[in-house]
Amino acid sequence: MHGLYRPGHARDVLEAAADLGVARLDTASNYLGHRSHEVLKTVADDLLPKFSVSTKVGYFPEGHSLAPTRLRAGVEQAAKDLGREPDTVLLHNPERSHPDAEMLAQACAVLADAAQTGLCGGWGVSSWDPRPLVGLDVPCPDVLMVRSGLLVGVDILEAAEALVTRWLPSQVWGMSPFSGSTTEAVWGKFDPRIFLRHSPPATTVQAAFRSAYGLPRVDAVAVGTDNVNHLWELIGALAYEVDNQVVREYRQLLQTRRQPVRSPFTTRSAVSQAAPSRGSSGSA
Repeated sequence: MHGLYRPGHARDVLEAAADLGVARLDTASNYLGHRSHEVLKTVADDLLPKFSVSTKVGYFPEGHSLAPTRLRAGVEQAAKDLGREPDTVLLHNPERSHPDAEMLAQACAVLADAAQTGLCGGWGVSSWDPRPLVGLDVPCPDVLMVRSGLLVGVDILEAAEALVTRWLPSQVWGMSPFSGSTTEAVWGKFDPRIFLRHSPPATTVQAAFRSAYGLPRVDAVAVGTDNVNHLWELIGALAYEVDNQVVREYRQLLQTRRQPVRSPFTTRSAVSQAAPSRGSSGSA
């Protein structure tokens, strides 16, 4: 899934994504200074039919809101700006407005109704920090989108899995597998390839990306890039398999070390140190 949080919506990258068989574009109404939908239509109107397009509503120029009228208008505006109905519309970081059960249920009902009336193909929830949502109920969404990968803290992982169990989404999507960038120093401090089964050598980037499918378990991962070669590398990562036993050992280790750790482990046999836990404004 090609995420558009950081990338500049370059046509050559979108063309490469289509040629490589990337099936979905993921954006949001507030990306690119609240211009992502319009820019997509301008730059790649002829390419959009090749993709399933998901977007998010909740952030408006004046701030975050879960007001039903604002959300409904946001979905309608997304369809207008894209020149087509989005395939999926996600409620964007509802935790930002500190909802109670009634507020969240009303917001989700707006998106569910939009899907039923043809304004979008399906609906769901995208949460950067799902912890405040644990214990709240929503109608079974089509999609739950959460952070995934080796830099996601144990509390976030457990909260995401609690929502999966409680909400029973049809699909779970991951985001921000690199927690910002593949060039950050943390990726030179440990070898994520230990999370892959025996296979031809993978790059560190490929291993980190593929591992994000198991932490927590997700059906797809949104990641953005402006580099076509990087896109090729990420697509190649899907040929590898995650070693579920190593993932289990890692999760057990996280359970015993529930504090932020800066220095990740380096050997399979020891699994001696946990990967760091920190936030980032990565692909959402």
